[in-house]
Amino acid sequence: MMKKKKSQETEEDSLQQESRHHLHQIFISMMFKSQRFFQHLVLYSFLIGFVFGLGFLLNFHMRNISFSPQLFRLSFPSPSLSPQLQPQPEKNVLVKETVVPEPERVVIMHNMTAEGELMRRASKVQETPSTVKRKKVAFMFLTRGKLPLAKLWERFFDGHQGLFSVYIHTSDLSYVDDCIPETSPFYRRRIPSKEVKWGMVSMVEAERRLLANGLLDAANQRFVLLSETDIPLFNFSTIYSYLINSQHSFVDLFDLPGAAGRGRYNRRMSPLITRSKWRKGSQWFEIDRELALAVVSDNNYFPLFKKHCRWGCYSDEHYLPTFVHVMFPGKNANRSLTWTDWSRRGPHPRKYTRRSVRAELLTKLRNREGCVYNGNESNKCYLFARKFDESCIDMLIHFSGRIMGF
Repeated sequence: MMKKKKSQETEEDSLQQESRHHLHQIFISMMFKSQRFFQHLVLYSFLIGFVFGLGFLLNFHMRNISFSPQLFRLSFPSPSLSPQLQPQPEKNVLVKETVVPEPERVVIMHNMTAEGELMRRASKVQETPSTVKRKKVAFMFLTRGKLPLAKLWERFFDGHQGLFSVYIHTSDLSYVDDCIPETSPFYRRRIPSKEVKWGMVSMVEAERRLLANGLLDAANQRFVLLSETDIPLFNFSTIYSYLINSQHSFVDLFDLPGAAGRGRYNRRMSPLITRSKWRKGSQWFEIDRELALAVVSDNNYFPLFKKHCRWGCYSDEHYLPTFVHVMFPGKNANRSLTWTDWSRRGPHPRKYTRRSVRAELLTKLRNREGCVYNGNESNKCYLFARKFDESCIDMLIHFSGRIMGF
């Protein structure tokens, strides 16, 4: 009985060992198969990725070949694109100018999203004999809105195309010049503008903007800042000759004691700008190309004015006079070419109306005493005058032929 029992236990142990051995073999087989499955999965994934990547590269390469004009020069003209499909200029392109044949007209086509880039581009435009055939005068109008005396200026410019450029900066951002005829020298001459506040540094920023746009045309040699209330006192030929042949720039500057002069100085501008260097003068200037380049390239004085010449400082009366006094003392005539009547007390000069415009007034403004031009005495102290409102236009046109010569 005991032997039979032991025999049964031995058989059960043997069965259990065989069963464990069998399970072990199954487990090893499954592990081996799963490992091969994983290897196959990785391999297949790699092959699929490689095929897709190769297809993408081939597609990209074929696309470039198909549309590259440098590889395929077609003998037939490509069809023109519809207006909706025309390629648009990228936003980071700041300046693009198109010069058309006579009459010379530079069409301004840039945005102002990065004004520093405009200043840098303008400062790099150099004049060469091949680019400058005839010297031009840039007439830069800093206005609130429209030009009420445009008809007078159109008579002034008529017949002198190619000898001048016109640039308009207006504070009225809604201003459009679509109603101006294409034959007018003011047609599409508004530069990208920003709001300007009286007495603030934005006035100087607008002036620098005008200068930068004018410098993009290498033919511009002289730069005149004007307002919408300015008038010319002489004909174009006289003013052009006076400016082009001048050995000096015309920036009004003087040292004025008291609250309206030295009192506006901020000591935080030192040591670059000391009180002894501080100057005041008329906003309305006429400068040559060298000085204009220096103004738009100025990264030292203007930032100080922008930071420290704010409320009650009136940077438009101090920045350029101070800058020219320090940087170009020998090149400046120290006077403005624009007549302004400050005989009445107050922050604004006298405004002339229709009743004020008389032959005696214009003759008096055209002939002044005590001015020096290129080292010689001259009776032409002023080439322009202000402020004349819109009601004066008929009288001014009436006298333009009789007195002013145009």
